Amino acid sequence: MKKFLYLIIAGCLLISSAQAQDSKPLAKSIGFSFFLNDFASAQRIRSTSLNQVINDKTFARMAEMNSGFAVNYYKQMRDRMSFNASLGISGLRYPMPGRSITKNGTLMEFSATVNAMMTTSDYYVQPYLVLGVGAHKYGVHYGAFLPAGLGLKLNILGDASVVVTSTYRVPVTTETANYHFQHSIGIAAPLGKKN
Repeated sequence: MKKFLYLIIAGCLLISSAQAQDSKPLAKSIGFSFFLNDFASAQRIRSTSLNQVINDKTFARMAEMNSGFAVNYYKQMRDRMSFNASLGISGLRYPMPGRSITKNGTLMEFSATVNAMMTTSDYYVQPYLVLGVGAHKYGVHYGAFLPAGLGLKLNILGDASVVVTSTYRVPVTTETANYHFQHSIGIAAPLGKKN
């Protein structure tokens, strides 16, 4: 039931953002990012508690995470709302529930998110909330997940921006997807003239 509720909320947000067009042209950007998938911290939090992980300082180290690269497309939907589509690739041994994965494989992920900005692009620092939907392919397995989290856009490089995001990925297909965090840092530059 919780997953169904998450899907409805994500669908409503995506539909409302798709209808959020106004008469002036809106900014579009393309970017590249480096990310880390953190399955270990998510598993520790789920098996104990967030408070326990914080107190014991048992968040995963970078060596326990799996790295990857992504191509990102951003579109400003409103003054304080943007859309992000991301296609990422990484190599790892995906911890699927109930399956024993013995070899590393290639994980392809696609996500579409709505970013609710706390400030407008007139500011150098734009914190935002992230909510969306996503899908992945690992070997012959396909899965779906709901990314939710926080981000920070730094408008300090002229037309280009630095984008830092951290999302918690909740599986929809629990047989082929697992809970994990994804932390990313990247750069985005506008397509065409800046509006």
